[in-house]
Amino acid sequence: MNVGVVGNPSYRDLKNILAHLAQVAPRVGITLYTEEEIGPLWPEPAPPPLHRAPQLDCLMTLGGDGTLLRGARTLNGARTPILGVNLGRVGFLTTATSQTLDWALDALVRRAYVTEPRLALAPFIEDKQGRSRAEPIVLNDAVVHKGGVARVIRLRVSVDGDEVGQYSSDGIVVATPTGSTAYALSAGGPIVVPSVDAIVVAAICPHTLAVRPLVVPSSAAVTVEPIPPWTEDVLVSFDGQVGTTMGAGERLVVKRAAQPVLLVRLGPEGFFARMRKKLQWGDLSDRERK
Repeated sequence: MNVGVVGNPSYRDLKNILAHLAQVAPRVGITLYTEEEIGPLWPEPAPPPLHRAPQLDCLMTLGGDGTLLRGARTLNGARTPILGVNLGRVGFLTTATSQTLDWALDALVRRAYVTEPRLALAPFIEDKQGRSRAEPIVLNDAVVHKGGVARVIRLRVSVDGDEVGQYSSDGIVVATPTGSTAYALSAGGPIVVPSVDAIVVAAICPHTLAVRPLVVPSSAAVTVEPIPPWTEDVLVSFDGQVGTTMGAGERLVVKRAAQPVLLVRLGPEGFFARMRKKLQWGDLSDRERK
C-alpha cells in the first residue's frame, strides 16, 4: 500500500511521529512517500517524494484541519482518500490522533474504514474578455475580501447568471458544507450537513441588516464581482491558506469540482457526535445543577 504523508512542521511532535511512522509502516506493508517540505524531519533514509509515487492508496495528513485542507489541494482532484491525524486542538475534519496512529495504520491496511465524500469547489478568475485562470481546488471556501486597511467594499453576487444583489460588506464567503463550520459559520452562516449538496454564500460583516446567508444548489455557478470604484486591493483567499489578487474587470466564479474529496473515517463517530465533542454544540454543562 502506497501512503503519502503531508505534515505541519510547526508541531513539535512531528519529528518523533515521523520516526515512529518510518519504523512501523514497513512492518504492516505500507510504502511511504513524503512532501518535500518535511523531508529533513524524517530519519535517514527519508521516504521518496510524493511526485515519485506511482499511485497513492491514501494520503495521511499530520497536523490539524489546515494541514488536511492543504493535503486536499495537493491531491488536486485525485480520488485518493485522506486520513487526517490530529496533532492540534480541534481537528474537526481529522479521524485519528497521535495516540491512535498505530490503530489507524492497521485499519488502513485492513481496509477497515469508510470514506466520506466531501463536496469540493473549483474556483477561477474571469476577465471581461472571458479569459479565465484556474485556481486551486478548495475543500472549505473561497473568500473575496479587501486587502490593506479594514473597510467595506461593494460586491455584486450572481447565481447562474441571475444577479442576487449588491453587497456592502467586508467580503463574501463561498463555502462548501465542509466549510460551513469554518469561516462561513463565523460570518453567521448555517451549518450544512456534509451529505447535503449545496453551496453557502455568506457576507462578512454586511453593512445592512437585510442581508442574510444563502444556500444554493451545488450545481450552481456563484459569481462575485467587485463594483467600481471598489476594485483596488481586492484579494481572493482559498481555504484561508493561499490566495491571489483580483484586478478591475475581473470576477470570481465558483463551481462544484468534478470530484469530491474523500475523507477516511475510522470508528462509529458521526458528524453530530463530532459537533458535540469538538465544537461544544449544545453544551449545557455549565448550567447543570450542583
